[in-house]
Amino acid sequence: MAEFVAVSGAGDLGEGEMRAFDVHGTQITVANVGGAFHAFDDTCTHLQCSLAEGDLEETTVICPCHGSEFDVTTGAVLQGPARKPLATYETRVEGDNLEVEG
Repeated sequence: MAEFVAVSGAGDLGEGEMRAFDVHGTQITVANVGGAFHAFDDTCTHLQCSLAEGDLEETTVICPCHGSEFDVTTGAVLQGPARKPLATYETRVEGDNLEVEG
């Protein structure tokens, strides 16, 4: 069974916002898309830039360094230069807490 880690209050991340959290030593970004939370590696697979510092357009996160685009729901690369997809993680809301699989 997967272990979940509380990273913030469920109401602390507004719709259309992203934030990076440390989950057992791994930087994971959580995006709120239409009230659904999606968690994925914070580090771009191209040149290791923080995706939490990029832009979120619907379900697409755009890397601030070179414009790679990833689908936040699957981690798939939508546009390069990145070629390797992102790891994604389960999320859940327990009580008032937003939790990420860790």
